[in-house]
Amino acid sequence: MNELRVEHPLAVPSRFIESSIAAGTSRSTARPDSPRAVPLTVAFRAKSPSLPVILYMAPPHRSARSRRSAPRRPTVSSPHDALFRETFSRIEHATGALRAVLPPKLLARLDLGSLRLRPGSFIDQALSSRHSDLLFSVKLDGRPAFLYVLFEHQRKVDRLMPLRLLGYLVRIWERFLADHPDAARLPAILPLVLHHSERGWHAPTSFEELLDLDPTTFAVVRKYVPRFQFMLDDLSDETDEALRARAMSALGRLVLWCLRHADNPDEIVRRVPRWLDLVAEVRRAPDGAAALATLWRYVVAISGRRGPERVLQQMIAAVDQDTREELVSIADYLHEKGRRQGRQEGRQEGRQEGQRRTLTHLLTARFGALPKAAVARLQAATSSQLDRWAERVLTAPTLDAVLGSARAPASRRRAP
Repeated sequence: MNELRVEHPLAVPSRFIESSIAAGTSRSTARPDSPRAVPLTVAFRAKSPSLPVILYMAPPHRSARSRRSAPRRPTVSSPHDALFRETFSRIEHATGALRAVLPPKLLARLDLGSLRLRPGSFIDQALSSRHSDLLFSVKLDGRPAFLYVLFEHQRKVDRLMPLRLLGYLVRIWERFLADHPDAARLPAILPLVLHHSERGWHAPTSFEELLDLDPTTFAVVRKYVPRFQFMLDDLSDETDEALRARAMSALGRLVLWCLRHADNPDEIVRRVPRWLDLVAEVRRAPDGAAALATLWRYVVAISGRRGPERVLQQMIAAVDQDTREELVSIADYLHEKGRRQGRQEGRQEGRQEGQRRTLTHLLTARFGALPKAAVARLQAATSSQLDRWAERVLTAPTLDAVLGSARAPASRRRAP
């Protein structure tokens, strides 16, 4: 069903609505004496044979300036998100990436020297494992504007991406109005989607493509519906040669190359010798060693069922001496991390075993020999369960009251 948002029903062209059709049902929860109107939804039958249209008459509403719209602090939800943010939140890498993909006519009007990273994230928390975003301020023909970059790292294409983007853009404008309460106009926001999937992008890139309207009807209503298109950088079918040829930083090209092959780390291992010249260029740059450590940790993190040790061994065998030393450092780091985790898990298991023995002795002293069901529950219990049962053991009248469902035979119980 389509939606028209207008200030007055007379704004809808009469040729679009059948004059013989009365307004559909409308409901209002406002009191008769309420000083404020509420949204009124009225259904009309369109002359077009497509689905019905919803006409939405906007009531007086609270200004966006009064709604404090703070951006959500970005949370690193995946290795892809960490690598994307760590790299392209730095202006020197973001500038090169934007120069490589923005249309030339747009680039000519942008002052990328004014590019600045803005704080926060505007994506839905539920989608943070598949989406990452960065917001930049920039001058567009001397006027303030925003560049909004959304990175989509998932196997399937999101057909409703224009709708999701519209919601994110509104959040950015709401924050702008909260920060600039006297603003009378909004800055332009230029959305760019960086995408990679198995089949490549095959969905709408403009909002109007989502609307269920035939061309004739759309020509009539186009002034009354949201219209925008996002720029798309689809890595799915990009060749290694094309990525190497991009006019951007060496680290930026390496990162895009890794993201391009993220679904198959074996390809990264096989092809990495061809990229060692760029690896050396990154190493010579300020903070290059730290950037490469982030990159190698990413390759290990996405190894999945292949196993990080196997991927590291293959990488070490395929690279030059300098890169080999960096990878050995990553291997040592992972080994030490595993040892620390093992010690922590060992301490936890030791603590639980001590809890289990103590609770078993107490239960036996109070209720006699424990039935097999109770012993099995004690063996499978978590630390928090053991703590909870230990609190009950001195006051509960029966074994069943302590454990909840493991019942001891009456003949084996002792009176408290």
